[in-house]
Amino acid sequence: MMNHTEIETSRPMYPIQELSSVVIPLLKGVIYQEENPALWTALLNLLASVRDYVAVLGLELIIDEAEGYAFLRSHSEIGAEGTNTTPRLIARRQLSYPVSLLLALLRKKLAEFDAGAGDTRLILSRDEVVELIRIFLPAASNEVKLIDQVDATLNKIADLGFIRRLRGERQMIEVRRIIKAFIDAQWLADFDQRLNEYLQRPAQPMEGNDE
Repeated sequence: MMNHTEIETSRPMYPIQELSSVVIPLLKGVIYQEENPALWTALLNLLASVRDYVAVLGLELIIDEAEGYAFLRSHSEIGAEGTNTTPRLIARRQLSYPVSLLLALLRKKLAEFDAGAGDTRLILSRDEVVELIRIFLPAASNEVKLIDQVDATLNKIADLGFIRRLRGERQMIEVRRIIKAFIDAQWLADFDQRLNEYLQRPAQPMEGNDE
């Protein structure tokens, strides 16, 4: 007859340590397959457990295995009285005009790249980014100042995880494919209309902080 100790050791242990090693990085930000293959493999192996665990926290796991990224977002369920049913752990950030505009332009550039290129990585120089956004901004009397302002906006977008600067080539950026999860096909379909709205707005400087 098995004693209590034998019963405890004979049944599978819940992989709480393994689960924590995946959930904690997710709570901190995006997991990319190319950056951490071992962590990505662990996530795939514990996928169902991770989904269940973060659901208790009011979060949803978003994963794109083809593109190789995963992140958490808050559930959008609204209670009967119009309030969130659980506290929000992932804060929403209102983006400034320059950040929103440049994100849209980069998303459109990625769509064009995917339609016509065989490569999977969209790499742009800072000068190319400047030209993308120049027509939507006030005429700059100082080119150096404009470039500095674009750099500041790129830094904010990098902090959000949508681009990264290439190591050893600070003037080159890679547009990260996770941007597709936040600016979807329907949004992109209305892009021309949105750009017209931007053009009709009073000219705005690049400066400005996100809330």
